[in-house]
Amino acid sequence: MDRRSFSKQSLVLGMGALAGSAAAAAPKKGAGVKAAAAEPTEFFEEAAKKLPVRKFDVVVAGAGTGGVVAAIAAARQGAKTAVIEQKGYPGGTATEGGTALHSYYNLWKAFPGVEKRQVVRGIASEIVDRLAKIGGTSGHAEMTKGFDYDSVCTCIDTELYKLVTFEMLEEAGVFVAVNTMLVGAAVDKGRVVGAIVESRSGRELFAAKAFVDCTAYGSLSAYAGAKYIEPNDYAVANSIGIANVNVEKYHEFLKSHNALTQYAEGMRDGQPGLIVRLDGSAAKLPPEFGQAANKIGMSIVTTTTHDNYFMFIKLNFKMPVSPTDRDATAKAELELRRRQYQAVQLFRQFVPGCEKAFIARTSPSLCIRRARRIECDYDITHEDVVEARHFDDDVFVYGFHDSAPAIQIKNGGTYGIPYRALRVAGIENLLAAGMMITTDRRAHMSTRNTVACMGQGQAAGTAAALCAARNCGTRDLPYGVLRSALEKAGVYFEG
Repeated sequence: MDRRSFSKQSLVLGMGALAGSAAAAAPKKGAGVKAAAAEPTEFFEEAAKKLPVRKFDVVVAGAGTGGVVAAIAAARQGAKTAVIEQKGYPGGTATEGGTALHSYYNLWKAFPGVEKRQVVRGIASEIVDRLAKIGGTSGHAEMTKGFDYDSVCTCIDTELYKLVTFEMLEEAGVFVAVNTMLVGAAVDKGRVVGAIVESRSGRELFAAKAFVDCTAYGSLSAYAGAKYIEPNDYAVANSIGIANVNVEKYHEFLKSHNALTQYAEGMRDGQPGLIVRLDGSAAKLPPEFGQAANKIGMSIVTTTTHDNYFMFIKLNFKMPVSPTDRDATAKAELELRRRQYQAVQLFRQFVPGCEKAFIARTSPSLCIRRARRIECDYDITHEDVVEARHFDDDVFVYGFHDSAPAIQIKNGGTYGIPYRALRVAGIENLLAAGMMITTDRRAHMSTRNTVACMGQGQAAGTAAALCAARNCGTRDLPYGVLRSALEKAGVYFEG
């Protein structure tokens, strides 16, 4: 369909929906955020225009780790679903900012006698099964050293993950709008009317009955007028893939300095029983290596699904302000790329088998662990997590904490994510999933992890579809209906 025909067949957004809200403009900064550059002193008044409208039941903003699963879940419930993604592929942090997928299992190995359980299933598990068929994962490789951090290590091939999730979106019938940026929201009387997007095809409005914010930055929620803060309590990162290396020799390097802290064997290039995860203590390595690594924020940990390749080497940088600040982020992007170069030089100089190492993959932009924290109907606490609490509206259960072994979930158990923790406060038809929920940083060190984001995505996408079908708000959806739909889709619940 050409642009003229599309415009003729499209609905036009009523001016009342836009005029009644300032949410279509750029969101205001939250508490504790300082501007990196002077505010503009001149302004240009843009002419109003009629936007072509695409109509859906559910719109998911962001096709990252949680967004992919949310969109698939909504479409499988029969909802006409769209997902908006500014990059040319899905996957998000799982493909760009992690080291492995954490974690499908409870921490059973750290607690002798505790039963081994795969506690995150459903669509998240399907992704790994699909990857296994094409050699894109280590499988759920058990940790034999460092199992008080995670009992398993699920490594992925980042490029095959993008392919598999893209195909799953297509198979589910999702309208996939990649290379498309979310630039605003139309809101009327506490209800999101549509997501405003821009692409090379022009500016449009994606209208829907229910919306899910999986942008990581909380952009849709902020545009819609939700309350939020910007804690700026994590470093940002840009993980790289390093090729022309020797995994076994890196292992020997760590062992020779008594620095090895994590070890797992799994599937690698079609062969079982090979090293897929290594981590070490920088303090025990030669000072020229360990101190230099710390200086550039380089994590010693790596994972791989291929011979002669480190799938992830993570470089971290603590920004002075929130990563929603464009100008400060530009400086961080440059600094991280300088650190990437320095990291490769360290491997070349000190690690046997890495003398001709080179950067084979970088993320197109830095990755965050948190930007805006969106206010939801319930704020998960540290005590909820470590005391293994469950709720009367659990939407899935989870058992991993990224601060382990210092912080672990009680007795190798699980805690529940309640549905109300995904409902954006003050907005009738908007859910949030991923790293935008939870104020408490200690709790967030669990809820922000990739597999937790997937579980949240399936819950939020399912709920959005059910709300659209019933033409009701997120608070009017009976929990029993949601629970039944999640159980039918393979989501695991304790008890």
